[in-house]
Amino acid sequence: MGRKRSGGSLSVTQQAARFLGVSVLAGAVLAGLVLPAVGALGLAAKETVEEFDSIPANLKRPPLSQRTTILDARGGEIAQVYSRDRTIVSLKDVSPYMRKAIVAIEDARFYEHGAIDLKGVLRALNENAQNGGVSEGASTLTQQYVKNVFVEEAGDDADKFAEATRQTIGRKMKELKYAIQVEKELGKDRILENYLNITFFGEQAYGVEAASQRYFSTHARDLDLEQSALLAGIVQSPSRYDPLANAGEAKARRDTVLQRMADVGDISQAQADAAKRKPLGLKVSKPKHGCIAASDGAGFFCDYVREIFLSDPAFGRTREERATRWNEGGLTIRTTLDPQAQRSVQAAIHRYVYQSDPVAAAVTLVEPGTGKVLAMGQSRPYGFGDHQTQINLSADKAMGGSNYGFQTGSTFKPITAAAALERGTKPYQRYPSPYEMEYPSPVTTCQGMWRNDQYDPETVRNENRSEVGPYNLRDALAKSVNTYFVQLISEVGVCPVTDLAAKMGMRPADGTKLKQVPSITLGSMTMSPLTMAGAYATFANRGVYCSPVFIESITGPGGKALKVPRSSCTRAMSEKTADTINTLLRGVVEDGTGRQAGLKTRPNAGKTGTADERKAAWFVGYTPNMAGAVWLGGPGAKSVEMVDITVGGVYHDKMYGGATPGSIWKEAMTGALVGKPAPNFQTVSIKDPRADQHRPRPDDRHKDDDKQDDGGDGGQDDGPWPDVSLPPSDQPSDGVVGGDDGWLTGGTGNGGNGNGGDNGNGTGESDNGGWWP
Repeated sequence: MGRKRSGGSLSVTQQAARFLGVSVLAGAVLAGLVLPAVGALGLAAKETVEEFDSIPANLKRPPLSQRTTILDARGGEIAQVYSRDRTIVSLKDVSPYMRKAIVAIEDARFYEHGAIDLKGVLRALNENAQNGGVSEGASTLTQQYVKNVFVEEAGDDADKFAEATRQTIGRKMKELKYAIQVEKELGKDRILENYLNITFFGEQAYGVEAASQRYFSTHARDLDLEQSALLAGIVQSPSRYDPLANAGEAKARRDTVLQRMADVGDISQAQADAAKRKPLGLKVSKPKHGCIAASDGAGFFCDYVREIFLSDPAFGRTREERATRWNEGGLTIRTTLDPQAQRSVQAAIHRYVYQSDPVAAAVTLVEPGTGKVLAMGQSRPYGFGDHQTQINLSADKAMGGSNYGFQTGSTFKPITAAAALERGTKPYQRYPSPYEMEYPSPVTTCQGMWRNDQYDPETVRNENRSEVGPYNLRDALAKSVNTYFVQLISEVGVCPVTDLAAKMGMRPADGTKLKQVPSITLGSMTMSPLTMAGAYATFANRGVYCSPVFIESITGPGGKALKVPRSSCTRAMSEKTADTINTLLRGVVEDGTGRQAGLKTRPNAGKTGTADERKAAWFVGYTPNMAGAVWLGGPGAKSVEMVDITVGGVYHDKMYGGATPGSIWKEAMTGALVGKPAPNFQTVSIKDPRADQHRPRPDDRHKDDDKQDDGGDGGQDDGPWPDVSLPPSDQPSDGVVGGDDGWLTGGTGNGGNGNGGDNGNGTGESDNGGWWP
């Protein structure tokens, strides 16, 4: 007991309670609990009164952090993510055994006292004074709840957590004053409900519902007597009484709780004794949370959603605010992920690239016209083990991707072609296109002029010595002729090309700007698969670029809808230009470098690409209603020259974009598009008013920088341009089918007035009778 004043019979705490009110009582209580030296009590109490009165009257109770559920476009669960595994439940959804057990062991007089249990305080004061230390506390369940509020507010901040749990007079004062406020505002049942939802039960489980699931794989409402006693016992020391790590300690503590329940009359002694004889009866559910546990390989898509939330001002003014909101959780995020497309992507990747291969593959599918990202997968799964990675190979650096991205190779050439068409270049524009040449110089840029170094001029060469022009744009795209495109960009200028690329959402993966150099036309800049898929979707959408979106809707706690970012769609090029590119790129997949990737059941277009030294191989293609990019190369910052290499169990002397990437694209798109409409492109006919006198030789069948083979020679220039939306059997027969360009499958031997090259497997090169003047 506290010391008596001379001439009186009341203790210090009793006198304080009677004459000075709750402030002095708080000072005496706290001083006596924290400072056991009895002689210091008077001074401590006086100082504490002043500090107590200076504490703000209102306790700020931050929303309890909960799990967030991420769903696909059809409502299926992708993953559950949380900073703290918690599901809030009402008191009526907690077993009566659990309610009684926690009260019995933590604060048996909870329903009898106010914020302060005076009997408990006096008992603790006396015990501490006798022992000369803090051997017993007097915190009520309400005060413990307040302490947990402080801990919750601290979150993952180590300094704030230490402050929230430090044994000081200041913290005890706050607990006590706020406990008084909470008792007045909430009432006993609500305090108990909040306490059960906020308390940590060990093993990453916060709140009684999460704990019930973790230890017994059941709901809090279904806990029996023994289970309730075990959970109630854990609270005092989650590490010491962890039943998974210390079963003996946990059982002893459980039995203590059972006995306490019997002592206070919640259960009979017979019930307590019978329960003590039972084993722990654990049925553990391991936590399966976070993007690492996402279904169907969607871990990187899941992680991208998180990055969007943390970076988009729609979810908070600062990154700190957004992080706080994310950690609070309780969100239901419905995304754009198409589960059918995601499964198809993963199946295609796993068929052609093994997880243990020296290279990795990444695939992204988007929807033209909406910007919705439908699928995102890669051969190296999300994880920390061998042949796993946390790097999203489909994303830019700022969104969890690799540091630099990957050179795009020839997949950039259609952007140069589109920029040229926008400036009036005709699709039948010819250049000599030798096997090797110096870069033309000077070339205009956005800043002035680029000049080839006169002392050590840069040169460019085609894939094979047999690739010698002249070529027109259609041939050059189908064969991916490097020397053609450096001449084209030298005439158009670099600035129109980079301007158009920017309008199509193309930016280097490392966040830098597009360089003003002619080599950009050959794919020298590094991009991500997501960027390339979105850019090619612009062609499919007839020239309108739509920024990528991953989130359809978000509802917060209580079902309140949050504002989410929407796709922004802007015109990047004319419909005429886009339709022309679509017409030309159909040839690549029908009988050009991407023939191996071509879909047989619906209109499609695309382009192959390989980077310098074959350190990356691409296929980027699209239908009118889906676009996709496939990249293959060294994972992360590791470069792998794909020469004499085995990928997916198949040996390649040289890797081409039309090989493994093209095969992945074909299979992924085929499965993703099952059951979906098969609309046609708006194609154009193209005419060349000049007679074509510069055809390649009939035996000119070779490989370009990333292709399989080209068409043969044949065909005349006196017929209409073929309608590429029709099959070969329906094409006009006057010199169209059968020829040299490898972009439209030929006839059965004769191509009208010209013989079909290589037994009719080539196509003719008529540029007459079409849309272009």
